[in-house]
Order: sequence, then structure tokens, then C-alpha cells
Amino acid sequence: MSSSSLTLYATRAGFGLPDTSPFVIKTEVQLKMAGLVYDRASVIPPQAPNGKLPFINDHDEVVSDSTFIRAHIERKYGVDLDEGLDACQRAQAWAIERLLEDHLYFAMVWFRWIDPENFAKGPAHFADGAPEADREQLRHDMQARKAVELHAQGLGRHTPARIAVLGERSIDALAQLLGDKPWLMGETHSGVDATAFGMLACVATPFFDTPLRRAVETHPNLIAYVARMMQRYYPEHPW
Repeated sequence: MSSSSLTLYATRAGFGLPDTSPFVIKTEVQLKMAGLVYDRASVIPPQAPNGKLPFINDHDEVVSDSTFIRAHIERKYGVDLDEGLDACQRAQAWAIERLLEDHLYFAMVWFRWIDPENFAKGPAHFADGAPEADREQLRHDMQARKAVELHAQGLGRHTPARIAVLGERSIDALAQLLGDKPWLMGETHSGVDATAFGMLACVATPFFDTPLRRAVETHPNLIAYVARMMQRYYPEHPW
């Protein structure tokens, strides 16, 4: 990579999405919101500095984690993705991010990674590039690691039905918070819209059949919101 460029290290398109990770989508949309020119490179999580994606290399400065990437680009490039929001609105935006990233995300992961049919259809294919003799074990190990992570987080200790109930409650709350506004915080988009879009798109993709997707589909405002964001930031992506 040239030392004069900014590169976003991401996963890749898949599962009917412009990227399989909601955190990559969040960061990419925030880069677009900030008007920054960047390159994009696909890597796998073990190649990332802290084992998770996304990360960026900005003129040889490496920054990991979507939240810290946002803080970096706002500070370095003098942008405020929450411009126009007052202190209370900024606090509400942060609370919405935590609802999405520390709660709904884990429900989405369970139905993507642990549900047998969805795992076989989706994440299991991450092992397709390995030697054929190793693929079955790799798939078992990948799924087992996710199960351990979800159990440690707490959500994975529940039955699928209860996980669905918890995820649906977060979806219903987000629909109420959005209401009839075009963007979560009002008439103009802000940084939290990138977070919400990434997470909702990953939940609502028709690629996976989950109770969470069906919950989103009961809220026309959420469906319209995702479509609006997709058209704005990924107009080339079929949705």
C-alpha cells in the first residue's frame, strides 16, 4: 500500500450484502459520509491487528475498531458526523449504537452462525478455500468458537426462542425511535445511521431466514430506511 493513501480493510460482499460484516458497512458508510477517498482491501479477521474487522491504514497509521476509526477520521480530517446534534441527541445516538452493537448484533450472530441451516448456507463457506480434507474440521471449529463467544457474552445461554424475543425487542425499539423521521436523529443523517444501517441490513437480508428478519419486515419504516440508505451509499448494490 502506498503511504499516501487510506485503505479500509474489510471482509467481502456476501449474504446479499455489500459486506458480510455490519461493522465494515458502518465504517465504510462513515468514510463516505466524511467525503474521504479510500481504497478497499479484503482480508480475514486473523490478519487484523486485533483479530477483528474492520481496520484502516491511514498514511501508515493503523486504527482498529469501527468506533475508534470514526474518532480518528473526525479528529484527523476535522469532520463531525453528528454535526447539528445537541448534547442530548448525541447521548441518544450513543445509546442507540450500544443497543445495536452490544445487543442486537449478538442475536443476529446467533441466527447466522449457530442455527444449523443458516450456518451451512452462509458462514460454513468461509472454509471453502481450505484443502478439502480440512474443511469439515475448520467449519466445526469456527462454529464452536462463535458458540463459546455467545455463551460468554450471555445471549448464547438462552434458547433460540428467547434469543429471538430479545432481538425482536431491540428491533421494535429501533422502529419506535425512528418513527416517521427520514433519519434516526431527525431530518439529516448522522453517524449513528451508519451503525443502524449496517446492523439492520445484516438482519434484514433475504439470504437468511430468521425470526429477526421477519421482525424487521413487520416495520415498514425500517424496511424503507434500509432501502434508502442502500440507495444512497451503495447504489450499485442490488437490494
